[in-house]
Amino acid sequence: MPELPEVEVVRRGLANWVAGRTVADVQVLHPRAVRRQPAGPADFTARLTGTTLGAAQRRGKYLWVPLAGPGPEAGGFSLIGHLGMSGQLLVQDPSVPDETHLRVRLRFTDGGRELRFVDQRTFGGLAVEEAEDGDPEGTPVSIAHIARDPLDRRFDDEAFVRALRAKRTTVKRALLDQTLISGVGNIYADEALWRAKLHFERPTATLTHAQGALLLAHAREVMNAALAVGGTSFDSLYVNVNGESGYFSRDLDAYGREGEPCGRCATPIRRAAWMNRSSYFCPRCQRIPRPR
Repeated sequence: MPELPEVEVVRRGLANWVAGRTVADVQVLHPRAVRRQPAGPADFTARLTGTTLGAAQRRGKYLWVPLAGPGPEAGGFSLIGHLGMSGQLLVQDPSVPDETHLRVRLRFTDGGRELRFVDQRTFGGLAVEEAEDGDPEGTPVSIAHIARDPLDRRFDDEAFVRALRAKRTTVKRALLDQTLISGVGNIYADEALWRAKLHFERPTATLTHAQGALLLAHAREVMNAALAVGGTSFDSLYVNVNGESGYFSRDLDAYGREGEPCGRCATPIRRAAWMNRSSYFCPRCQRIPRPR
């Protein structure tokens, strides 16, 4: 699933290409793509047609576009996108042939580029959801409980460090807790932990305030670095709105580098099974915590 940098790249593309445009018509080519719309594809189409798309917003890995226009959607609903494992939001010229796994198409009244939702595995989807009452960002009610992310200007560093140290869990589990901090997934958790020289099973209660602050700084640092090069792509499933891949996979220090030398000490990077996933770490720089 795309993590914060990848979703932010898509958000910027949507803000550039579709903000302020009015939807002329909507085609749902696969009902599973709008399965989160309780009343089904016809309701999804009716709620979007004639609305004007606002500036795309993001919280962690979650992406949405506030809607404005005639009818009840004015100021009270947003189009939310779940990319899942393979979802892509592409801005394409109408002359471009349909993608093999095209699921939803939005055409606009100006006749310009279309917005297409492509999803090979159909784990993602779109929906028109009610926004939080009075929220200027149009945050969908379903994700209002999600914590802010480290790139959000309103993220509270001190509150995060206090909450991190108060939790009774291990540090990687805490980083993936979207109610504590959003946007950090498996890749960037491993990268931040490598930079902070912390083992993924380190109990959060054993972290000093300085270690918690350093970990947060490294998480922010690594995600900004990934964002600068378009995110991380290991295959063709993650692309930006123009269909281009990101290049941060070339700069990863730990994730996916099993057996390769650590960039600090040259010890081979190890991979460990962890919660049906993998964790990558340096056994010398990131010492396994002793049993308490």
